[in-house]
Amino acid sequence: MSEDNENQEQQAQAPPPEPPAGPAIPMPERPKNPRGEIQFLTIIGQIEGHMVSPPNTKTTKYEHVIPQLVMTAENREIDGLLILLNTVGGDVEAGLAIAELIAHLGKPTVSLVLGGGHSIGVPLAVSAQYSFIAPTATMTIHPVRMNGTMVGTPQTYDYFNKMQDRVMDFVVDNSQISRQRLMDLMMDTEKLALDVGTILIGAEAVEEKIIDEIGGLHAAMEKLYSLIEDSNEHQKPSQ
Repeated sequence: MSEDNENQEQQAQAPPPEPPAGPAIPMPERPKNPRGEIQFLTIIGQIEGHMVSPPNTKTTKYEHVIPQLVMTAENREIDGLLILLNTVGGDVEAGLAIAELIAHLGKPTVSLVLGGGHSIGVPLAVSAQYSFIAPTATMTIHPVRMNGTMVGTPQTYDYFNKMQDRVMDFVVDNSQISRQRLMDLMMDTEKLALDVGTILIGAEAVEEKIIDEIGGLHAAMEKLYSLIEDSNEHQKPSQ
């Protein structure tokens, strides 16, 4: 085969040249919300910590939530955080770690309890600057528990007492309930069958001064916008 024929075959097999690229069309930017940009954080099911839950269990993995909180704190485009809660307990250490980050986020925060707020859901709910609970939502106040094998030594009981104290201290420091009243609710033997603790429904959680107000999504967002406005006014340089 001659060289000319080889060149013709190569040209026939080569893909057609691409048309010249036109000018780039700029994508329109989403206008900034004049009332503030809100980041939503949903915490549902069990709080999964270092122990992995079964695959059929609805969980919120704390190693996913913590980076979201760090990015929310660092992102200057985000003005406030709204936490939506429907928890059924989980890892106490992981839940407290998330609650501590929310409590010290450095930006306006509001929580809204929807459905259930079981166990570690209580510290998570009160970690925000202001908290709401839906009228039909519940909060279960009970002592710290542990699943699996437990070594029955004095050191183990001491560890449990200290863990319980940490949870109670956080709730008392971030809400209006007294430590004694929280202990009374936690150790009540008449409210739960075959268990100790108390279930608070909606307004009862407000009456006990754990949650600030009854409300839904609209009320929670309006409160967060108000906190954002107050924060912006506070940060304005004095004339």
